[in-house]
Amino acid sequence: MKTQFKTIDGYIKTFPKDVREILEKMRQTIQKEVPEAEQTISYQIPTFNLNGKGLISFAAWKNHIAIYSIPPGTAAFKKEISPYIKGRGTIQFPLDKPIPYDLVKKIVGFHVERSQAKKK
Repeated sequence: MKTQFKTIDGYIKTFPKDVREILEKMRQTIQKEVPEAEQTISYQIPTFNLNGKGLISFAAWKNHIAIYSIPPGTAAFKKEISPYIKGRGTIQFPLDKPIPYDLVKKIVGFHVERSQAKKK
């Protein structure tokens, strides 16, 4: 039977120590950029909701950490994210390379700006 996660903590604790540390730093990076977001689980992965809608999600896989989704209109940093785009709407950071947390901050900031613009 597949695990049904209820919290981000529950999700993170199922991984080996090295991956847990990356997931926790990913969570902290997102939380710093959008402290008012609600932390939840959606589709069985950690998700940050803002204004009742999914803002950004992340997940650990065998060889990478994924961020969902790529915001439309990312021309401002398209060159920076292009090495990490592996699927439609997904950014994948290989586990055997340093995670570019500054890029994660930019992506989250872009999502927040888009969310606030939609709200107005």
